[in-house]
Amino acid sequence: MEIILSAFSLTFPQIDPYIDLGFFQLRYYSLAYIFGLLFAWWSIRRISSKPGAPMATHHIDDFFFNAAMGVIIGGRIGYVLFYNFPYYMENPLAILKLWDGGMSFHGGLIGVVLAVILFCRQQKLDLMRVADVVAIVSPIGLLLGRLANFINGELYGRPTDSWVGMVFPSDPEQLPRHPSQLYEALLEGLILFLILQYLYHFTQLKKKAGIIAGLFFAGYALSRFTVEYFREPDAHLGLSSMLGIEISRGQLLTIPMFIFAGWLMSQGFKRKK
Repeated sequence: MEIILSAFSLTFPQIDPYIDLGFFQLRYYSLAYIFGLLFAWWSIRRISSKPGAPMATHHIDDFFFNAAMGVIIGGRIGYVLFYNFPYYMENPLAILKLWDGGMSFHGGLIGVVLAVILFCRQQKLDLMRVADVVAIVSPIGLLLGRLANFINGELYGRPTDSWVGMVFPSDPEQLPRHPSQLYEALLEGLILFLILQYLYHFTQLKKKAGIIAGLFFAGYALSRFTVEYFREPDAHLGLSSMLGIEISRGQLLTIPMFIFAGWLMSQGFKRKK
């Protein structure tokens, strides 16, 4: 698993994307989902055990079942709608083949947002306070997911002649490319996680519920928009033109996130402590 630095580029580590357990093979991508959800469950359970928490510990299991369903169903529907709609209209049964891959972060995010809203209404919980807690644990799932993308050698970057370039085995052109999965893992995963954890636990922002959730949306959108300049656009989508500027589908989908982030933060600033 060691990355070897050559004179001109980095060597892509040869990591088997499957873990052989004897009776079946487990993908690292599946592990990313599992451990991301387990970390979120553990973190929110710790927060919920403290006085004045946004939800009680007896809420946790039902909440995470709803959230997990939101991630899986929303992620799959989002991929179908945003990235390969014509194919799935011709092959509707392929929508059910989750094991073949194809999940959208934006779709999963919409699924989680809807799940959180419905759960908070059912349990009469403060939606914005719960949203802040969900926001501060979510980047770890993004970090693990992008590392799994890297191990799979998928969603690689655009060609580069810099020393960071890697030749990915699945690239038909076999060109040195940016390891954009690692850029995303760092920005929208580790760095965003550390920032949100600090703001929630060591500042007064959580008393203005909604601001931290808004910062999560804004932080992810900014990270994704930036890294898309290094990431290879999907071959069947290419780039779109907006106001004379070429942007990718991923960048286009961040625009509503910036707007939603602004609305969340405005609600937080209006809120009484």
